[in-house]
Amino acid sequence: MPPKKRPRAYDPTKTRTAILAQLAHLDTATRSLTDGDLASPTRLGDWTVRELVAHIGMAVTAVGRALALPEPPKQDATLLDWPFATAGNAAAIDEFTKNLAQRKTDLAATARTLAEQLDTHPATRLVQTNAGAMPLADYLVTRTVELIVHTDDLDHALGNRGIPYDRQALATATRLLTDALAEKAPGGSTEVRVPPFAVVQCVEGPRHTRGTPPNVVETDPLTWIRLATGRLTWEDALDQAALTASGERADLTPYLPVMS
Repeated sequence: MPPKKRPRAYDPTKTRTAILAQLAHLDTATRSLTDGDLASPTRLGDWTVRELVAHIGMAVTAVGRALALPEPPKQDATLLDWPFATAGNAAAIDEFTKNLAQRKTDLAATARTLAEQLDTHPATRLVQTNAGAMPLADYLVTRTVELIVHTDDLDHALGNRGIPYDRQALATATRLLTDALAEKAPGGSTEVRVPPFAVVQCVEGPRHTRGTPPNVVETDPLTWIRLATGRLTWEDALDQAALTASGERADLTPYLPVMS
């Protein structure tokens, strides 16, 4: 197995800007929702759009809840621990979300509060997350995944109205989830390309050293995010010609979804 690479670094200022930009897109999209829109079903179990919008707000206000707690004495989690620690809190998240959905979600106010909190606390400040204690800067990277994934969920529920994706937020979410794949399936036999944002090598097996690798997977950022989060199956992505896969080790089915 090849040695682990140094974790990818993210610029806290760019991450902050990306989160606030995506929140602005979501605020614009949700302000015009009718009662009928809010009652529409989503692909997230029994959640309606109302619960989904409440959850989007909750994913951002989680930063403030973490900052309100005493700072942990030491870091005991890395950014790449987060994608694998989300499923354990599903029941609590569902209950919290349904309680929040009983009142209106104001994403513009949520964004203003977040900006004030980030002005007050340094990026190095440790926060307790469901994955463990990590720097605020790293936790913010996870928020881009939440926002991009749920923007896609919302657009799907509303019949694909074309809610914009901030480029930096989409890039950050794509990179974190491709790096998580490489963490989950370490190796160098398969190259996964998600242009224009990420390329990783993964899966045990013969490692290529030059030229085109024998096993290649290529797809676009949103398709990759849907695969990594279980919104889309490998078979459906192939049927829709949403990805290409060549080589005997190019089937990523055993490693999907990445988040668990």
